[in-house]
Amino acid sequence: MRPRKLRGLALPLLLLLLLQPPPSSAHSSTHFDPTWESLDARQLPAWFDQAKFGIFIHWGVFSVPSFGSEWFWWYWQKEKIPKYVEFMKDNYPPSFKYEDFGPLFTAKFFNANQWADIFQASGAKYIVLTSKHHEGFTLWGSEYSWNWNAIDEGPKRDIVKELEVAIRNRTDLRFGLYYSLFEWFHPLFLEDESSSFHKRQFPVSKTLPELYELVNNYQPEVLWSDGDGGAPDQYWNSTGFLAWLYNESPVRDTVVTNDRWGAGSICKHGGFYTCSDRYNPGHLLPHKWENCMTIDKLSWGYRREAGISDYLTIGELVKQLVETVSCGGNLLMNIGPTLDGTISVVFEERLRQMGSWLKVNGEAIYETHTWRSQNDTVTPDVWYTFKPKEKLVYAIFLKWPTSGQLFLGQPKAILGATEVKLLGHGQPLNWISLEQNGIMVELPQLTVRQMPCKWGWALALTNVI
Repeated sequence: MRPRKLRGLALPLLLLLLLQPPPSSAHSSTHFDPTWESLDARQLPAWFDQAKFGIFIHWGVFSVPSFGSEWFWWYWQKEKIPKYVEFMKDNYPPSFKYEDFGPLFTAKFFNANQWADIFQASGAKYIVLTSKHHEGFTLWGSEYSWNWNAIDEGPKRDIVKELEVAIRNRTDLRFGLYYSLFEWFHPLFLEDESSSFHKRQFPVSKTLPELYELVNNYQPEVLWSDGDGGAPDQYWNSTGFLAWLYNESPVRDTVVTNDRWGAGSICKHGGFYTCSDRYNPGHLLPHKWENCMTIDKLSWGYRREAGISDYLTIGELVKQLVETVSCGGNLLMNIGPTLDGTISVVFEERLRQMGSWLKVNGEAIYETHTWRSQNDTVTPDVWYTFKPKEKLVYAIFLKWPTSGQLFLGQPKAILGATEVKLLGHGQPLNWISLEQNGIMVELPQLTVRQMPCKWGWALALTNVI
């Protein structure tokens, strides 16, 4: 990476900044102390659980080589994995360095309004953009990332601001940002690491100032932390920052955070749990969680060498959404734009297909709760959601039975009160109670064109127990 000058504040002033975060005009009614015990007791803002579905966007300088993985720099320079080394030998001169990709990250065709319209059409309720990945390049003009940010290099544009404005002006989605705490090759982080993190130069002069800058300037309602670099949360002062975020920041009442705030915090501390990438336990969890996963099975960033079989089908994506929501999670589905700033047609198609499915079946997804059973015991690939106030249970089935009869082992019908409808069809369906437990529903005889959707269907069951 090009030599970086640390702009602006000297170390003592940065320490002062750390101790006295930017003030806010008002305070939340509940005060949180900078301890996990206090922070973990914060109630997650209700909008997040109601939203159920978000879009993850991995975009950065790694989108220029767009080969193998968004971890390209690490695999090429640190691990020296042969396919990455050979790729560079075959395509770039011997003197080419990773930072030379920076000017090639042009975002020439990036149109934030177009992105916002695609995200709106997907049915998602929030987005999360990688404001900075482990390579350290910031998609905004960070005061603390001299010559390695989207204003000084590459796009020469504030990508974060353009997308924030488009999302808030054109959609009903919440705007969120991913931020990597550490950077693979930043000299201050490497020096701190060599001291077993007794030194704290990097978080004081880089990470924490950038986090305050991001929150104050762009007001993300999801702050998705990642990349602890093996350092504990005390090194990052995560609890101090989160106490400010929840008590003083401009998004203190609506912001949600995840669980990646230092070594050992994942699946244990923070807001919602992610536990691991592509986490989908298939059973109910006691804590709110999110399944962050990728349409491209092998990478978060865009890959030029990806084949059609490397992408999950819309049927597979609908299954992920249904399973996740039935078990109390949110689905955060990732796309990787190109270096030019375009969303490739395969990603756009998947997003629009998901939106068309949710137009029919969103009632069974958004603002639902988990039911007493997450999936059916008689018929495979049937998952349940619940709206207690409306006395509605939704049975989402992923395979249409050839017999036209759907056997459900979990719902118990109430004679004279239970009603069954197929979402997108609307007419009450006939059903009979089974001898032991459950019901058998007579599905309507529909042609393919008459089907309300193609990749999974939902029954609304009123008054079942």
